[in-house]
Amino acid sequence: MNSSPFTRQLQGVRVLDISRVLAGPHCTAMLADLGADVIKFEVPQEGDDARHLGPFLDGESVYFGLINRGKRSVEIDFKDPADRQRFYELVADADVVVENFRPGVTQRLGIDFDTLKQHNPQLIYASISGFGQDGPLSSRPAYDIVAQAMSGLMSVTGFASTGPTRSGEAIGDLCAGVYAAWAISSALFARERHAPGAQYIDVAMFDVLFSLQMTGLSNLYANGVAPGLVGNRHPVSTPFDTYRAADGLVVIAVASNRLFERLCHCMGQPELATDPRFIDDTRRTLNEPALRAAIEGWTAQHSVEHLCDGLLDAGVPSSPVWNLAEAAGSEHARVRQLQVLPEGGALPLVPQPVFFNGQKPHATTRAPQLGADNRLFGLSKSGEHA
Repeated sequence: MNSSPFTRQLQGVRVLDISRVLAGPHCTAMLADLGADVIKFEVPQEGDDARHLGPFLDGESVYFGLINRGKRSVEIDFKDPADRQRFYELVADADVVVENFRPGVTQRLGIDFDTLKQHNPQLIYASISGFGQDGPLSSRPAYDIVAQAMSGLMSVTGFASTGPTRSGEAIGDLCAGVYAAWAISSALFARERHAPGAQYIDVAMFDVLFSLQMTGLSNLYANGVAPGLVGNRHPVSTPFDTYRAADGLVVIAVASNRLFERLCHCMGQPELATDPRFIDDTRRTLNEPALRAAIEGWTAQHSVEHLCDGLLDAGVPSSPVWNLAEAAGSEHARVRQLQVLPEGGALPLVPQPVFFNGQKPHATTRAPQLGADNRLFGLSKSGEHA
């Protein structure tokens, strides 16, 4: 971690992380990147379920390692009164608690907000769940695919020929974690400025995914009809899609008449810019099949690289479709420090992506071994009192 005060915004903040798998751990990893002291509490002997999710390297979960960087690990059995009492003692000196149990579980375990704020009246407590802490769906279990399916996101993702599909990443979990980190940071700021006292944060994956769908919601509100599947095509702007090139797919993104004129000149067909079928964005979208045929008649004759070079020189947004290995190995990824090597580790970590004053704060230590910090609980190793 860079020692500059501008890259340790959360130094001195202690976070007790009682979450597991993805949404909560992603939230607390972001806080650890900014200098927070994150203590991860795990089930004795077993640990976080994510420790057992592949792929594995040298017997350890790579997945777990990516989302638990920069933390400490303590084993705890919340059903054990002694462990619970020790946890209460740590809560008294903490700033934040993060959990993502199903609603109702923390109350049964005696680690809910109302209980813990009695031990720390300044506590910030964040709950992440599928559908929130109240409402008709709150008791439902919710994996990421469930939130994507019910939020409407899946209904606009995919091609009509193949049907709805989830996003290629667990964005419900990940975005909920980002929103939780944002809310916690806001609550910490408010506590210092004008809102002393305990604060409770309720983040729902369903709510997060629903709120992110600006294009779909604008169409719903304007037309009164739920938007459907359009594949890679933009539902409003045209041409804005992937197109067949001689050696793959090229992205062309045009969202104005000015850019469309430039595209037509690149194609050697400037007359298309004044064709009544394509005179504005609305008509281009209505006549999308005819415009696609014209564009692919041109793109299919050239390589992706040749097309991108020419379009970008003309100021028309375009790109190849990279796979993840190509993105990770790009010069852009290197310059933007998208991957960093931790202390004593060969596998990279992927820290939070924001630069502060030209520097990117990030954790420098790998995910902890299970129970590596049991001394905080008066334990010498897994389950054994010192």
